[in-house]
Amino acid sequence: MHPRTPCTHPLLCAPTPTFPCSMSSPEPPAETLAPDIPTWSKEPTYSNLGEIRTHLLPSKACRLRAPGSPSADLKPPPLPKKTLTRTKSLPTYGTPGPSPAHARQPRRPLLGSRSVDKSQEAENRVGPASFLEELTFSTPDTELGCFFQDLSNLEAVHDTLAARQLASLSTIHARLHTRLLGGHPGPCNPSHSFRLLDDSPYVDSGDAIYYRVVRVNKDAWHILAAKVPKPGSEVPDPWGLELQASLSPHFNLQSLCGLVSERVLPAAPWRGPATLVAEVPERTVAQWLAEVGVRRPPEFSRAVALLLLQLSAALERLEARDAALVELRPENLLLATPRGCATTGPQRLLLADFGRVHPRPTGVQGAHARPLGSLLQVMLCPAATPPDTPLATGLRRLGVQLLRRLPSAAQIRGALQALLWGPGPALRGPGAPLGPWLRVRRALLVLRLAEHAAGGEELGLEDWLCCEYLAEATEGSLAHALALLWD
Repeated sequence: MHPRTPCTHPLLCAPTPTFPCSMSSPEPPAETLAPDIPTWSKEPTYSNLGEIRTHLLPSKACRLRAPGSPSADLKPPPLPKKTLTRTKSLPTYGTPGPSPAHARQPRRPLLGSRSVDKSQEAENRVGPASFLEELTFSTPDTELGCFFQDLSNLEAVHDTLAARQLASLSTIHARLHTRLLGGHPGPCNPSHSFRLLDDSPYVDSGDAIYYRVVRVNKDAWHILAAKVPKPGSEVPDPWGLELQASLSPHFNLQSLCGLVSERVLPAAPWRGPATLVAEVPERTVAQWLAEVGVRRPPEFSRAVALLLLQLSAALERLEARDAALVELRPENLLLATPRGCATTGPQRLLLADFGRVHPRPTGVQGAHARPLGSLLQVMLCPAATPPDTPLATGLRRLGVQLLRRLPSAAQIRGALQALLWGPGPALRGPGAPLGPWLRVRRALLVLRLAEHAAGGEELGLEDWLCCEYLAEATEGSLAHALALLWD
């Protein structure tokens, strides 16, 4: 067990700040950051420094030597002339086509279906990244020789295009992540003013009640949530709260912004300070289950898989910090509409029960397998007769495997990704064509995203999660996921 240390995080253990009640402030918002301005060094100038130094140093006084002295007739040898040529690795500019030096440059193998593990794929991705980013639809025909040694060699062309598609998926994933997680309000400071939006609770969770609060700083404002603990609730563990503050921001972890005192909101219907969080929840998983359990929509199994996928990503972050939650309760799992997405689409899951986060014993694996297995049974219970689909069958199979094999959160996330987007059980086993399957799925995903964009459809949460999966997946990770699910 890790020894518990007193909470030292400034957002959690500092004295309650006194916030002014005025709605303006002379200071700029704390979250506004100046963009980083890159600085570029000048190109170095090469010369024979030894020869230049001989002309700069003052001449020494000469001593008269007797005729016939051994050193009288000796002259210093001339310094060698150093000839440097321009390195062939530097780019050339202003040429309409590929230069001979660039054409002769040896090329590393491009990323294709022969990737075995993440280390090899990462190495291939880092090597030609800048090279592949130059290959676009606007690349002139005269420069295609820089990317394709022989256009008649279809295998090499396919390898290059597959690597370019992988780079595009990574770019799309990064842009979607920026939009979905954008607008983070940042920490509070004494220059902010606050106003309560609701007199009644906005969301009632297991251990806390949430109210909507507006934070104003000059012309900038954000809607935050005031998290008020329920009377008689368990005192949160300071270690878990400090960990929560250090992990922010994360898409599936509740982000802390600070504390607000009673003096700032005198009309607040609670007593004592409240914790301000960045995300405003709309309901809990328990409330969602009560609603969908009556209707039993056809997409229920897919919605459960998407929520568990996000929860496993949050738990994977905890396990990376040697932390674990003993219990996962639906009433403490919050749901919110992702930023810029329709309210009818998949919802964003937020893990907020950090008061019960404890250090994980060293060497213990699968700390969240049993809690996730129990939660999966609870989530499947409202639909007593779910549709007999491959996804519903896979979820029931995963529930059994969680209790039997105790996998880590990262392994659980990989299994849920395979259930949602493939591959299916027919591709498990030695010799399965997982590499070609991965290349085909990446190409089809790029086409689907292009079709949605052409139709004016906004890419959403599931698109982002699918891009993340296919951009990170390797043959090895796919084989491990299939083995966990079906062996």
